Amino acid sequence: MPLTLASPVHHELIVKKSRFIACVQPTVDRAAAQKVVAGLRARHPDAAHVCWALLAGGQSAAVDDGEPGGTAGRPMLDVLRHQDLDGVLATVVRYFGGVKLGAGGLVRSYAGSVAQALLGARKVEIFRLRRLRCELPYPLEGLLRRELERSGATLERVAHGAGVCCEFGLPENAAAALIARLNEAAGGRIVWREEDST
Repeated sequence: MPLTLASPVHHELIVKKSRFIACVQPTVDRAAAQKVVAGLRARHPDAAHVCWALLAGGQSAAVDDGEPGGTAGRPMLDVLRHQDLDGVLATVVRYFGGVKLGAGGLVRSYAGSVAQALLGARKVEIFRLRRLRCELPYPLEGLLRRELERSGATLERVAHGAGVCCEFGLPENAAAALIARLNEAAGGRIVWREEDST
């Protein structure tokens, strides 16, 4: 199961007077990643390079930002893939120290700074969210609400008409057990509508 990060983590590496400032953080997509990178460029106007790699919901990127092709973004991306991460942006801001590192030195520095940052990261599992809809008689609304709270589900919408219509979301791996408990407790009086996953 893919993992993401609970919060951003940082690491700084000095190699032959060049300073590599790495950050690995959770992100939702490429647009959000590009905003972070733009912010880094604004905060580090004297940096030689702001390289980055992204894995987020099927989107990926490996940007060398002027470093020789394949020496920065790709090694950073490989570190993310190797750790089965998703929804993650890795950035490295480089201040050039005056000594050229060569292709191998660059690959080791960029990949190494990201890998070192990840050593301090708290990784969390990514759960697919399942949205459920149901209709039930008024006397069962309290039962439904108690079961949703017990399951950690998020009640998103309630409509009162001929009966009570509810929409809620919960981790996909908890959905089947909740449906079974509710069906048993309600004696089959809950009508399930369409369901989807995100």
